[in-house]
Amino acid sequence: MEHYDLAIKKLKERGVTINDIAEVTLFLQTKYVKGLTLDHCIEEVKNVIKKRESINAILTGISIDEMTEKKLIDKELCDIIMDDEGLYGIDEILALSIVNVHGSIALTNFGYADKIKPGIVKIVDNDGHNGNKCNTFLDDIVCAIAASAASRIAHYGIEKK
Repeated sequence: MEHYDLAIKKLKERGVTINDIAEVTLFLQTKYVKGLTLDHCIEEVKNVIKKRESINAILTGISIDEMTEKKLIDKELCDIIMDDEGLYGIDEILALSIVNVHGSIALTNFGYADKIKPGIVKIVDNDGHNGNKCNTFLDDIVCAIAASAASRIAHYGIEKK
């Protein structure tokens, strides 16, 4: 639980809560699962984050964003990450390490959420383009967690505890 707690702490430090991610999950899955609640989405988001793959991706991605802000990466790479260049793609690849544990529904939801940027994803993405803040990896990690939680709901329904 130590690493889980650290991942949650790092997300909060970057302005993202479990509740924020659960709201994206609810958005992604509500029309497919009758009676789905935010509380159930919160539990599934926690289940996704508890996996070692998720913790590793969260901590790695946030660390890269923070190092980029502090300019601790070679200038050329720093510029690419800071600008969140469309063809960079490594941010999505890291986030897919979360998605890949949860199947094809997670993958399609990830692509959809990354494209439309619902809720906190849009806030994080916009915040990452303001000044010296970098959220290049964070927005994709949030999408991946929400999409994976949506996949868990699709697979297990709302009866699973």
